Amino acid sequence: MSARALFDVVAPAKLNLFLHITGQRPDGYHLLQSVFMLIDWCDTLHFERRTDGHINRHDLTAALPPDDLCLRAARLLQAEAATASGVDISIAKHVPWGAGMGGGSSDAASTLLALNQLWELHWPLSRLLPLGLRLGADVPFFLGGQNAWVEGIGEKLTPVALPLRRFAVVKPAGALETCVVFADADLARNTHADTLEGFSAHSKKTELWGGRLLEFGRNDLQPVAQKHCREVGQAAQLLKSTFGHSRMTGSGNAVFAEFGEKNYELETSAFLAAATLLPDTWVTRVCSNLPHHPLSNWSLV
Repeated sequence: MSARALFDVVAPAKLNLFLHITGQRPDGYHLLQSVFMLIDWCDTLHFERRTDGHINRHDLTAALPPDDLCLRAARLLQAEAATASGVDISIAKHVPWGAGMGGGSSDAASTLLALNQLWELHWPLSRLLPLGLRLGADVPFFLGGQNAWVEGIGEKLTPVALPLRRFAVVKPAGALETCVVFADADLARNTHADTLEGFSAHSKKTELWGGRLLEFGRNDLQPVAQKHCREVGQAAQLLKSTFGHSRMTGSGNAVFAEFGEKNYELETSAFLAAATLLPDTWVTRVCSNLPHHPLSNWSLV
């Protein structure tokens, strides 16, 4: 008997350990290098199969835009599969919007993975990935199920192993307009390209001898972002005063820092104390990275 519902389907966020802009194509797209890292800050989605072909969304927490990425993902898969099945999608949204943490893209990926099962399509990952790319550059990463070294315009993914660490994240209110940052003439677009081998060696050294993953690279967007959004600079300074370092993730306005393994309790107390002084509209969280996507086994069908 086929399943009629899938409940408690998670959609984890990601952090960019670094983000280098290495060039720009003639069509305007920027070439980048980054490592996308999955974290345990997740949205939760519930799917109930319909037989009338209707696709509906129900917001359990924050109100989402009328045509968000998970709805677009469901409609795209329905059209490509030519299925008469529909679905009711309920979303408990926890990952902040506009943070640069890929929340919407992750929702879309989890929707594709869930409906592939619920609608009994049994498509392989190779068939879902092109749909993900049509929805957004970050969606294939969440479909792939692994932490990844990222190149090109975000479409070239190579799985990487990362040591388990804890991170403090601060998300100011509002959002940062990505298009404004990328259009700024002051944005560095010629960062020297690093290598996967170089990053892997750093990651392995961190795992064996200590240190921090964030000692590798930087976010090229951060100086420009701080010019356009003073809250990014404020969040970065708060974390730097607590941890000695900070970094913006992606092209959103969230900033994060990595806990030291030896000073975890001390740094946690200092971070929680500093967080009480922030505006109520800001969001703070202590996260751990994930070795793989919680739905990674779903992408193997």
